[in-house]
Amino acid sequence: MTVWIDEEYVPSLAVARAGGAVRIELRRPGSLNAFDTPTAKAFRDLLQRLGDDTSVRSVLITGAGRAFSAGADVRTQFGDEAARDVVETELREITTPTILALRRMAKPVIAAVNGAAAGLGCSLALACDLVLAAESAYFLLAFANIGLTPDGGASLLVPARVGLGRAFVLALLAERLPAREALGWGLADRVIPDADLRATAEELALRLATGPTRAFAATKEAINRSTLGGLAAALETEATLQGGLVRSADFLEGTAAFTAKRSPKFAGR
Repeated sequence: MTVWIDEEYVPSLAVARAGGAVRIELRRPGSLNAFDTPTAKAFRDLLQRLGDDTSVRSVLITGAGRAFSAGADVRTQFGDEAARDVVETELREITTPTILALRRMAKPVIAAVNGAAAGLGCSLALACDLVLAAESAYFLLAFANIGLTPDGGASLLVPARVGLGRAFVLALLAERLPAREALGWGLADRVIPDADLRATAEELALRLATGPTRAFAATKEAINRSTLGGLAAALETEATLQGGLVRSADFLEGTAAFTAKRSPKFAGR
């Protein structure tokens, strides 16, 4: 049995290592591992550091508790006018480098989706190379429910996996897609019994860490160039559009309804 050794604990992130494999666990279970600004910055910096570390040969990302990640923390990221004013900047300075770090990392990255992968959490999972999902997991592009457009690269990552039509179904209807359906659509690569997900994902991370990492890196670069060459531009477009939407009346209504746990009444303004 391989022992994973805890290496560090940065804000809401636990990092462990076994040989050349590194496991990152998102640890804000009380908020379903939603990203506040300190966690998002720490995660970005960690990914960039791991990408530069040649001793790291594979990376595994998962969540603590009953969620992979619920995305951006609505309470802190959009809670007041000052927070909304910096959304566009934070998308460019934090979210964009995070997603690009995952795609440009010259080593395999696995998402072990142990529960809800919603909003930015869904984008994050899809920015990884392999997506393993627990049977109870689900994927949700929740943005429209609060009057926003998908970000975190989802405008490209989702259609790259499932096609244009299904991307619009996910983005416009903003409904949960259970793991089994996600597998059939191509959004997830494997579905694993809940109790086995962690062990299965760790075993795969260890297997990849002992593989031909130069060939893996070249394969990833080739697929990125042929399929995701427009990712940086998509992220920039998302930031611009989101910067306008967070000032809209529909967004204010969407977040108010979310906080009050009621259905929103959008007016198209």
